[in-house]
Parts: sequence; structure tokens; C-alpha cells
Amino acid sequence: MKPDDHPKPDLKLEANLFPAVEHVPRKRRFWPTGLSGKLLVLTTLFIMLAEILVFVPSIANYRLAWLSRHFTTGEAASLTLEELKSDAIPEDIRTQLLSLTETEMIVVRRDGASKILATNQMPGTIARHIELMQPGRLEAASTIVDAFDTLLFGGDRTIRVYGPMEERSGTLELVMKDRPLREAMLSYAYNVLLISLLISIATALLVFITLRWFLIRPMQRMTESMLAYSRDPEDQSLVIQPSGRRDEIGIAEEQLNGMQKQLSGTFKQQRHLADLGLAVSKINHDLRNILASASLFSDRLADTSDPTVQRLAPRLIRTIDRAVDYTRSVLDYGKSGEAVPTYNVVRLHQLCQDVAETLSLDTDSDVDWVNRVPEDLEIQVDAEQIFRVIVNLSRNALQAMDGLDGETQIKRLSIGAGIENGQTVIRLRDTGPGFPASMHAKLFTAFNTSGRQGGTGLGLAIAAELIRAHNGTIRLIEQDGPGAEFEITLPIRS
Repeated sequence: MKPDDHPKPDLKLEANLFPAVEHVPRKRRFWPTGLSGKLLVLTTLFIMLAEILVFVPSIANYRLAWLSRHFTTGEAASLTLEELKSDAIPEDIRTQLLSLTETEMIVVRRDGASKILATNQMPGTIARHIELMQPGRLEAASTIVDAFDTLLFGGDRTIRVYGPMEERSGTLELVMKDRPLREAMLSYAYNVLLISLLISIATALLVFITLRWFLIRPMQRMTESMLAYSRDPEDQSLVIQPSGRRDEIGIAEEQLNGMQKQLSGTFKQQRHLADLGLAVSKINHDLRNILASASLFSDRLADTSDPTVQRLAPRLIRTIDRAVDYTRSVLDYGKSGEAVPTYNVVRLHQLCQDVAETLSLDTDSDVDWVNRVPEDLEIQVDAEQIFRVIVNLSRNALQAMDGLDGETQIKRLSIGAGIENGQTVIRLRDTGPGFPASMHAKLFTAFNTSGRQGGTGLGLAIAAELIRAHNGTIRLIEQDGPGAEFEITLPIRS
């Protein structure tokens, strides 16, 4: 690969993370289509349904009351007719009494005999016989059915209403057309319908205004905030501000506020990644050229007969080769992750010694390096990736102990390993200040630094990703006192 052939970072990453939501203008319609309009219509319909359920027994009661009134009037008319002699009652008086009671015939039955008190003409076939058990009462089971029968099919039928009289003994019978009854019931139904409609609309408006104030408007506010925020997630002024309500709407506003702030932070992090990728690509270009020159110089040093140069030249060549390999993979971390591990049998003790040589811990370093890994311990891992993990952990430890001043403070970095519960366990411990408790939750997150100058916050994130690629785990062991200890667990491959 040529120096100029390295991959370029994707600067349009944020566009994929936050796609713009286009605002499509809505067409104005006469009929409400939004949540508010649907709520108004449904509320009106439900109240009308409740009114209908009330109307069913009320129309039956109205029919009962109408028949009861006419029965009472008929009984009063029969009393007058019985007190007077039949030949003494003028015909126009009989006609007026029949018109008053809206009947065609008034009959009194007493002691098994029937007496016609008044009639215009002999009635035709009687279609319905209605018995009043008591004045003003009908059989409850048939009341509703009979009421709707009159509404739907009445008008030209002749009915007979009979029942015991209240003021005297005997039974009173009234023969009449059901047209007046049906017309009265239709008029009553029309009035009930009109009143019910007015009540439904008024109630629906009150419910609508109340729900719109307490529910619809806050939901519209959150919707508008989400649409505005999706168009420009970087504008902090578009983050919704909670209204302070203590109900479910208030909780939703607070959660939306936190989510938008979190997304803004993620957006800034992704932009930072894109900017970092661009910067790294530029640095990587120049660095590879410099390393190429250093590699040529190191090859010439290998031909020098100086013993010190002969001893240090192999280390220098290996270090430069690793640096060249890092420049090839440095962009892969942000683009597609680390390469799949290539497993080989590795002597872990010697690998740790190579780490010490790379970090100059085995020469004149002021840090006490302790390698407790058994010399005969062999594991199947990707040697280069595990080397990077231990280097990153060790370099972080060295940087942490750089702040320790004074000859009495001990700077020690120790590493040990062994087989525990069928797994390879590696522990690396230092005597530095350790990590604050606030960092433990995001310790292996990219760009999460401890505040030291020059730190990038990528070392532990890279180490965690490489260990996960080996199906292993890495964690910080909680302990009292200073220092930090990391534990790496790797499965044993058969």
C-alpha cells in the first residue's frame, strides 16, 4: 500500500445518524383529521350513544304516561255518562267527550255485562289489546317492545286499552286509533333527539376544551419540538424545556429533554470522530513516510559493529515494524473495527518481556517492573493484539505513576497470569493513584479520559475491543487504597 492509499474518514457520518425530517405542509380540510378533531367527534358520538340508551326506556315511559292520562280522562267521562240517562245526553256532548279522550268508543264492564257509554261508529278490527294492570302501569317486560312497535308500525291501527277503574268497581275499555299516540311519541322523540344533540355538543365541547388544554396542546408541543430538533440537532435552543408538570405529560417532557440532550452529545461525539479521522489520516500520511526513513536507517545500523548498537538494533527494528503496522490499522478502529484475531501458540512470559522492552522498563526506568507470568505458560491468542492490549494498559499505568513525586513513593508495575476455572486469567497492577469512582461506568468508552494532559481516551477502548474479539473479558478490580488492577479473562482454545 502506498502512503497516499490509506482510507479516508466518512465525513457524512452525522447525516446518516440524524436524517432530516422533511416538513410536509398539510392540506386544510373542513372535516377535522387531527387528534383534536377526532376527539371532538368521538366524544359527541359517545354521548349520543349514551343518550340513545337513555331514550329507549324514556320513550316507553312516555307511551305509558300518555295511555294513563287518556285512561284517567276516559274514566272521568264514563262517570259523567253513567250518572246521566242516555236519552238525556245531547249527541254533541258525546262527540265532544269522545274527542276529548281521543277515543272511538267508551265501554264499562261490570258484573259480566258490558255497557257502551259513547261511540261514533262501530270500530274495525282491533289490532292490539293493551291492559293497564294499575292506572299508570304497564307490564315491564313488554313496555319497550310495544313502544317501538307503535313507533315503527303504528298510525292506522285500532287499539283497545282496558283496566280496572280507580274510583269505582268495574273495568273500563277505551277503543281508539293509535295515530294520536304515535304522533305524540314522534314529537317526544324529536324533542329528545334535539335536546340530546345539544347536550352532546355542549358536553363534547367542554370535554374537548379540557382535554385539549391538559393533553392535546402538550402533545402538540412535544411533536413540534421533535420535528424542529430533527431538522437541526446541533441547535441547543431547540431542546424542549419541561413545563414542570408532575403528571405523565411532565414525565414525558423530562424524558424527551434528556433524550434530546443525549442525542446532541452523541452527535458531537460523532462529529469529533469524523474530525479525528481526518486529522489522523493526515498525521498517518506523514508518519508513515517518517517511519519508512527510520526503517532504512535502522537497517544500516544493523551493519554497525558496535556491541551496544548490535544489542539495541533488533529492538529498534521490531519497534519500527510495529509502528508501521499500527499506521495501517489505526483508521480501522473508527471505520470497521479490529481485524479478526489470528490464533497462534504464544509464550505469555516472553510477550510481557517484549512489552517491557518496548516501554524501556527493563533498562534505566524508575518504575519497578515485575513479571510474575510463569515461563512455561502457553496460550493460543493473536500475539500482536494481546501485545497491544498489555502495552496500552502498561502505558496508562506509567502515565498515572508519572505524577508520583518523591523518592519514598514506590512506582511498581506487575503482571501475573495463570489458569483459573478453565480460563486464562491475566492481572496487571500498578501503584498509581487509581481511577475515580465517577469513571468506572464509562471506563472502556472511547474518548473517556481521566483528565491527564495528552490522553486521547482510546487506550482502554481499544484494549476492550481486542479482548472482546478473543471472546474474553476485561474489568477493573475494585479495591481499597491506591493503585489500579485490571483483570483479563481469556477462554482456553482446544
